[in-house]
Amino acid sequence: MTTDEEIRPYRIEIPDEDLADLRYRLDRIRWAPQPEGGGTGYGVPVARVRELVEHWRHHYDWRVWEDRFNAHPQYTTTIDGTQVHFLHVRSPEPDALPLVLSHGWPGSVAEYLDVIGPLSDPRRHDLDPSIAFDLVVPSLPGFGFSGPTADTGWGPRRIAGAWAVLMRRLGHHRYGAAGNDWGSGIALDLGRAAPEHVVGAHVTQTWDPPPDDDPKWVAELGPKDKAAWDAFQDYVTNEAAYGAVQAQQPQTLAHALADSPVGLLGWNAQAMHEHGLDNDAVLTHVTIHWLTGTGGSAIRIYADHAREEPSTGPTAVPVGVAQFPGDLPSIRVFSDHHHNIVSWNEYERGGHYASQDAPDLLVHDIRTFFTAVRSR
Repeated sequence: MTTDEEIRPYRIEIPDEDLADLRYRLDRIRWAPQPEGGGTGYGVPVARVRELVEHWRHHYDWRVWEDRFNAHPQYTTTIDGTQVHFLHVRSPEPDALPLVLSHGWPGSVAEYLDVIGPLSDPRRHDLDPSIAFDLVVPSLPGFGFSGPTADTGWGPRRIAGAWAVLMRRLGHHRYGAAGNDWGSGIALDLGRAAPEHVVGAHVTQTWDPPPDDDPKWVAELGPKDKAAWDAFQDYVTNEAAYGAVQAQQPQTLAHALADSPVGLLGWNAQAMHEHGLDNDAVLTHVTIHWLTGTGGSAIRIYADHAREEPSTGPTAVPVGVAQFPGDLPSIRVFSDHHHNIVSWNEYERGGHYASQDAPDLLVHDIRTFFTAVRSR
């Protein structure tokens, strides 16, 4: 018999029959026809989805990725009635700082596989061992190996509260938070929820609105920030339809995502295929959602966020922001009104998934930020 607070060892072992079922479905695709002129501006092109499916069928090897996960200690526990899966990678360095890393949608814990080594064992990676981390890398509730949530309401604030419970349960009483995409919001909310425990929050986006939604802030932006604002508005107008669907009617879409791996691929790829990820990286995120049956539950974070009480007040803990050129830019003049920003760095390469396409830069920024704030 297990209790809610029990920490249970976990190992990923996908049955062969589940992989055979995936191959069976991929061999029997019914393709959606694409009209002439429909290759751009109408969503992910059929040619791109076909390319990914061919890679999935003939080249992608899930067992390679399964082994990469299983090279790290993994566990599950129950928090607030839902299962949470997480990697817990302790550093060999005696003064390591605990750090919880949160991913986003349509990502997964696979986002952080390339940075686990340098962050937890810097000496082995020819980095200064004076800053090292005991890493906690959870699958968000409703995502991946955490499995579907039984209830609704798992927005970023509730997840942040669950992370505070998780870190306390693991014996980490003073720790950092970092994240990407939804994980950025979760890291900031964790700083709000447990400021006495969080030494700082490191994020790759803030995406804050103008203070008080006053239009004068936009009118007074300099050329660089105005271009960033216009790019964000163009994204919202022309590329963010998935967010509206997932925030309003996620269960209607969930049936298709649960039943068709190619449907899941096409839908999730719209948020990944132009962000610098190679085919294996895209397919690993999608395969995790498929094999765990969480394609439909993961998208609910948009609806749960929309129905969640908004965060109030500025972030009190120190905040570090790392901006990468392939991502939608944040605007510091707005973010300074919402957060206690002590570090803001902009890099010349990398995208939305910097942990995968510019891991060295992200590792550097995280290490530099927490070196500065851990002693506060």
